[in-house]
Amino acid sequence: ENGFLHIIVTKTGANEKGGYTSTRLVSKGKKEFKYGRLEFRAKMPKGVGTWPALWMLGANINEVGWPECGEIDIMEYVGFQSDTTHTNVHTKYQSGTTDFHVETPLTTAEEDFHIYGLTWTSSKLEFYLDDPNNITNTYAPSVKTIDNWPFDQPFFMIMNFAVGGNWGGKNGVDDSIWPQEMVVDYVKVYQLK
Repeated sequence: ENGFLHIIVTKTGANEKGGYTSTRLVSKGKKEFKYGRLEFRAKMPKGVGTWPALWMLGANINEVGWPECGEIDIMEYVGFQSDTTHTNVHTKYQSGTTDFHVETPLTTAEEDFHIYGLTWTSSKLEFYLDDPNNITNTYAPSVKTIDNWPFDQPFFMIMNFAVGGNWGGKNGVDDSIWPQEMVVDYVKVYQLK
């Protein structure tokens, strides 16, 4: 609508355990990326139980599994914490509750569009908010091994809007908020020289 992608979640069931319709866009098998800059400009949904994200998984996930393939969470947003966005890195060394997780204060994620970005090189992952010079998180192990740095291979992108789950639903799901939408202006990928 008007050049924006609206990822809309609607409730289809009668109670908190009811169903929802949503969207997950996955570039696996279509487009993979290795190094560069990825930007996602979007406005987040409102309400407890919402869990939108832009993230990446190693293209070798079918061969090595998770978390060995690596996971880069460029932006995760959980509605019960509406003043914060999250970036995460998961590897064999950092997975589940021992991941590399950084919270970034942002009080206008639901009201305004923001750019959530990643600059990815052979030596580091730099996460930023609104401007590449506004770095919020850097992941750069001093000694890189296959266990802590699976980021020297192609990755595919995932953009989704989940409901509930082990983190997004940590404080339940507010039945009164549906439908909700994540509005996406763009996703841009730049190859670094």
